[in-house]
Amino acid sequence: MFKRKQSFFERITGTIPAITVEEDSLEIPTSSFEGDGQESGADDSGQLAVDVYQTPNEIIVQAMIAGVKPETLSIEISREIVTVSGSRQRYDDIVEEDYFFQELYWGSFSRTILLPAEVEADEAEAIEKNGLLTIRLPKINKEKKRALKVKSV
Repeated sequence: MFKRKQSFFERITGTIPAITVEEDSLEIPTSSFEGDGQESGADDSGQLAVDVYQTPNEIIVQAMIAGVKPETLSIEISREIVTVSGSRQRYDDIVEEDYFFQELYWGSFSRTILLPAEVEADEAEAIEKNGLLTIRLPKINKEKKRALKVKSV
């Protein structure tokens, strides 16, 4: 039996081909966004696609989350790791046989990102505009110095 390997785009977006090919019962694997976001050769699950870049003072994480209600979105931040998870709900019940293409992902997703520098988690902010989530993470200023006065007791 021949199993078709998912393309890179199918793995990162979680798309599922809706057509079936009847060539010696060719199986097309499906993917989901469930998982911890870590790459693994044995796991074909998709994950939330992100852009991560830096400015002199911040690390910026961006992800397309169109169709996700803010109350179903969770962002956890530590000094070195950001985890974005949530759920995208389908509101129409459509029979599988009625699809010509089925590329959108519906359901739970999660992505954990190891940051390239330590950040001030308490000063982070998240903004959603037109389906684009932007998380601004201020970098820890390791060169910042503060004079400490000694108290006599």
